[in-house]
Amino acid sequence: MNILFLADPLDSFKIYKDSTFTMMREAAARGHQVWACEQDQLVWQHGGKVQALSRQIELTGHPDRWFNVVSQGVVILADMDAVIMRKDPPFDAEYLYTTHLLTQAEREGARVFNKPQALREHPEKLAILEFPQFTAPTLVTRSIDAIRAFHVAHQDIILKPLDGMGGAGIFRVPADGLNLGSIAETLTRDGTQTIMVQGFLPAIALGDKRVLLIDGEPVPFALARIPQGGEVRGNLAAGGKGVAQPLSESDWHIARTLGPILAARGLLLVGLDIIGDKLTEINVTSPTCFQEITQQAGFDVAKRFVDALESKLSV
Repeated sequence: MNILFLADPLDSFKIYKDSTFTMMREAAARGHQVWACEQDQLVWQHGGKVQALSRQIELTGHPDRWFNVVSQGVVILADMDAVIMRKDPPFDAEYLYTTHLLTQAEREGARVFNKPQALREHPEKLAILEFPQFTAPTLVTRSIDAIRAFHVAHQDIILKPLDGMGGAGIFRVPADGLNLGSIAETLTRDGTQTIMVQGFLPAIALGDKRVLLIDGEPVPFALARIPQGGEVRGNLAAGGKGVAQPLSESDWHIARTLGPILAARGLLLVGLDIIGDKLTEINVTSPTCFQEITQQAGFDVAKRFVDALESKLSV
């Protein structure tokens, strides 16, 4: 099969931890042809189909120069056996436009994973609003007064932008309320940009758990990203320590409840973020932690993913 990965520039991959790389490696090991393109290489023109300037690559097995370009040219997305959308956030206007081009490619016969309509309908911070039975107290607003009132009610809170990743822009304001006004004004851009505010969860000390769903089925191990050095953020990009561990009873309950719902919407791969027994995010753009879970727990996540992909493509 020919599999096209729409991702960030290949030269930017940190292959010792990159999940897209492990998908490519597993696909190539099975004899599939691996292609790659970037957002700005997508084109649609009247009378034609969605296409992209793409590179067919082979993996070298070497850490420094990890791929060679076999060929390069314009490919029609509908001619590929699968298109894997793996562009990292931010979920900005360009990301949104890309999903619309991918939807057009689907109309033309392309098989896209995750489904672009589902990507549009599940912004990673806001998708949890559908499942309030699993979440901490949460406020979505641009009102600074509403944020102040939420702080009065819950005392210890977390504020975060809706379009961030890797822990960027996340602030904790404890009961003393120090700098709440300044933080709220900065994140909301003086009340013109919507943000999310949540009650602080002390269980973050034990880790922000990434639970992976593949075609609705939970991977049996989570990666607990544990804050280090006084940080409140467990994100690996913010210096958190990743520790693989079996899913807890509450992890299984959340995953088994959401898994079938999200899979039915065309989300082949989902990353749930869980602190303690509370769901904090539903990641659908480019969920990670494949390598950390595989290396520490011995569960081959990339194999499970490509198994699921092949199963989808066989029907």
